[in-house]
Amino acid sequence: MKAVQYRKIGSAPEVVEVEDPKAPPGGMVLEVTASGLCHSDEFVMSLDEKTFATYGYDLPMTLGHETAGRVVELGAGTTGVEVGDNVLVYGCWGCGVCDMCARGNENHCRRGMISPGFGAPGGMAEYIPVDSVMHIVPIGDLDPIKMAPLNDAGLTPYAAIKRNLHRLRAGSTAVVIGAGGLGHVAIQLLRRMSDAQVIALDLPGPKLAFAKEVGAHHALVSEKAAAEKVKELTQGHGADLVLDFVAGGPTPELAIACGGMQSAVVFIGAGNGHAKVGFGITPWEMSVSNSLWGSRLELMELVQMAHRQPLEIRTTPFPLDLAPMAYRMLHERKIDGRAVVVP
Repeated sequence: MKAVQYRKIGSAPEVVEVEDPKAPPGGMVLEVTASGLCHSDEFVMSLDEKTFATYGYDLPMTLGHETAGRVVELGAGTTGVEVGDNVLVYGCWGCGVCDMCARGNENHCRRGMISPGFGAPGGMAEYIPVDSVMHIVPIGDLDPIKMAPLNDAGLTPYAAIKRNLHRLRAGSTAVVIGAGGLGHVAIQLLRRMSDAQVIALDLPGPKLAFAKEVGAHHALVSEKAAAEKVKELTQGHGADLVLDFVAGGPTPELAIACGGMQSAVVFIGAGNGHAKVGFGITPWEMSVSNSLWGSRLELMELVQMAHRQPLEIRTTPFPLDLAPMAYRMLHERKIDGRAVVVP
């Protein structure tokens, strides 16, 4: 079968021929119907050899952690799913026995979470093996091209917003820094899950108009002066929740500057940025955290939400053979929303 693999440190991904997977005991093989591209892939492919080794990954690596597929083969002893079922592949595979996994938080597995695309064969291929029925979520007749990005572009902001919903009372404000693949979904989730005023920040260009299209009340250029504009739009109080989907360069300091007293700032992007936090630097009782993905239950909740009223996830489909080009376009910020490979 064809697969998109990262094969050499510092090199671009390649389309190669690999052996078809076999269904593991208790698991299955899916025929991939869609697989999303993500800046997390870019982050991993940007690591030098020494840093890459600290993550415990092996090369070659079949990419793709936002995958939808159709069950085509069941492994020995697999129950609870049938050939022909359409599913999403949950992206966080934990040990299953630590306290975090027992709570359903495999994304925080104490023994080290792996993911299809990062440590296990990913979905940027014609077929993908899945180790357990515990790592799939049925989607029924929903469009797999729209649903595949829910695995990360939907789940990651959903989990961060859900954890901070108590801050988004009537009259509150949420700021979204970066209106791209995750940010444009976050804007919609904020509008659907709360009554908050939503302010989007991004670089000058089409993403500002895009942010308003998907529901932002205001779209501002992401610059130092944006914090003062946020204060103006909140009667001087600052935002109650700030989600930074870039977390690189100047955005962490901007995120802190946009927040108010007893607010929360969540760094979600993989930009390796940082900000000063401490007494007299941040507003009083501001909570500052990072965030990693979400639980399978939360992915199930997103799918139920999509059954009732689909999110407007902006997708650009590419055939599998053009996946390397799609990654270049992603790097050059030439794709609004999410690029999705369709084998």
